Amino acid sequence: MRSGELKREHLGVAVIGCGRIGTLRASLAARYPGVNFLAVSDAEQHRADILAQRTGADFSTDDNLAAITHPDVNTVIVSTPEHDHREAIVQALEAGKPVLIEKPIALTLADADAIIETAERTGTEFRVGYSRRHERRWMMTKEQLLQGRLGEVLGIQSRVYNTRAQMLQILERSPTATPVLDALTYYVDLTCWFLEGIRPVEVVARSNAKVFAGLGYEVDDVTWAIITFESGAVVNLGICYALPAKYPTVGQSSRFEILGDEGVILLDVDNKDSLLYTDNGAPHTYVPDHNINLMFMQTTSAADYAVGDYWGGLANETRSWFDHLMTGQEIPHTTPAEARRTLEVTLAIDEAAKTRQPVTLSP
Repeated sequence: MRSGELKREHLGVAVIGCGRIGTLRASLAARYPGVNFLAVSDAEQHRADILAQRTGADFSTDDNLAAITHPDVNTVIVSTPEHDHREAIVQALEAGKPVLIEKPIALTLADADAIIETAERTGTEFRVGYSRRHERRWMMTKEQLLQGRLGEVLGIQSRVYNTRAQMLQILERSPTATPVLDALTYYVDLTCWFLEGIRPVEVVARSNAKVFAGLGYEVDDVTWAIITFESGAVVNLGICYALPAKYPTVGQSSRFEILGDEGVILLDVDNKDSLLYTDNGAPHTYVPDHNINLMFMQTTSAADYAVGDYWGGLANETRSWFDHLMTGQEIPHTTPAEARRTLEVTLAIDEAAKTRQPVTLSP
């Protein structure tokens, strides 16, 4: 299906990758009224079979290409680990089937460029799943900026925290996915979205490593960066994914401040006002067999299951993507060009932290 051939009467969805996020995407697809065919694929056949049983999928396989090219499939969701994105995405684009992929677009600019070249050559649409855009607070922030209520943005400050327990889960599936590439990327994406049309030009960063280095990973525990935009706007982004394993967040705890010459937006997304304590222990929504007694609810990064359905950014994002495919309506999902720019900035943050030298971004 080409980008100009939207407005389908029904959808046939292939979900490639049956891990945590693939399971969420497949479950949401199974519940969407416009989906009449669901295929799931994973390198491990038993994982695909288990997910197919849970969701009522029509087809399960360990052959990604078989799911992508199935005649009843007309759109693909790629939820493989970050370093395995390229092959499945290119296969789907070559087949002319619109693709929603998990962030980041890739872990290297070479892979990102190969994906984008294929999309442009085939005329096939794809978007990148930065689910933060689809939560209410971030969407309302974008609306205030569109309405000009802050005037010119002079600066942005944000930081995000998470636990070492969750970061270790990420490193197990993709050892080269640093906290910057895997998580701070959300806030780089948001920053560039909020400063839409203004180019980032330089990155300076510093970092510190102890916890993950002691476990054999070449990953920093804490990274802070300053990104300068061509308008003069200065952005300070920081991340620490090495908080103690039992810290009560079950996802990203963040704060985000936008400073304009005519207004300010302050977002407290730690969710410390949504607190659960239980003597019985509550399961962590990302780390298996990791019960905690104290939890900041609403910090789950993807979506929460409650009252019989999934709620949150990833759920909104998935349903909006399906709406787009069926009706052609405009959507705020991250475009290929935006995703590449975000990847360039996050790679520059890691490089600047490693070399302790400023990195100039490409025009």
